Amino acid sequence: MKKLKKEDIHQEVFDLYDEYAHNKIERRQFVKKLSMYAVGGITVSSLLSFIMPNYVESVTVNQDDERLDSKFITYNSKKGNGEIRGLLSKPKNASKKLPGIVIIHENRGLNPYIEDVARRAALEGFITLAPDALTPLGGYPGNDDEGRSMQRKLDRNDMLEDFIAAFEYLNSHEGCTGKIGVVGFCFGGWISNMMAVKVPNLGAAVPYYGSQPTKEDIIKINAPLMIHNAGLDKRVNAGWPAYEEGLKEHNKVYEAYVYPEVNHGFHNNTTPRYDKAAADLSWSRTLSFFKKHLNQ
Repeated sequence: MKKLKKEDIHQEVFDLYDEYAHNKIERRQFVKKLSMYAVGGITVSSLLSFIMPNYVESVTVNQDDERLDSKFITYNSKKGNGEIRGLLSKPKNASKKLPGIVIIHENRGLNPYIEDVARRAALEGFITLAPDALTPLGGYPGNDDEGRSMQRKLDRNDMLEDFIAAFEYLNSHEGCTGKIGVVGFCFGGWISNMMAVKVPNLGAAVPYYGSQPTKEDIIKINAPLMIHNAGLDKRVNAGWPAYEEGLKEHNKVYEAYVYPEVNHGFHNNTTPRYDKAAADLSWSRTLSFFKKHLNQ
């Protein structure tokens, strides 16, 4: 069987995966349409295997990394879904209080990629909390397809309250300075935008390729924003001009970056949509942004 490379895959395949991953088409339709690109020694099964997440080989900071104190905790989301489980991470033997970051997952629960991102951020001198919005349904089930199906059963505004409650948990944590930011990806990008709207004392927000708040909500934003979008992401980018217009109109503090010729999900190193150059640059910008705004 031919060993696939990213360069072997038509852009239409990535677009199809985006539709599937965001519940625009069912799996049967996805597989059927995918068959159109199974040519020249490429099979449908090899395409599916290649484009789906590979968590085993993609972890960059192990869960038992000796540099970290990383453990699962539960906290109460009174306005949301009650008891929520999350991964709390901080540098081991931290000698002082640290600024905090809430890490928000995509539309499939707290999978290994987001846990890894939370540990990466903690190693940079933050206390991080990565909640699992699927907790009320038993938590992330171990595969993204089922995770997406589960997350569709939950109200997104209730989940927003669960993540706001994570901010409140960090705000009252003895190891946190009370300067807290949020970073989120895809669904988590929308949550990050909405936390900037809903949380008056949020220190900073970094949405990655997330849907935008309404024009009426933009005026409520207090936190400085750093917005990362993918050049090939027509779906999310369609809402960007109006969002930027609103940010400018209300004199909001923001930075915005579009990474050319990369797909939605470019930061996620577990799928072939990953683009290392864009991911590394955006992440270094994100960390610098948090250090600037949360260490004041």
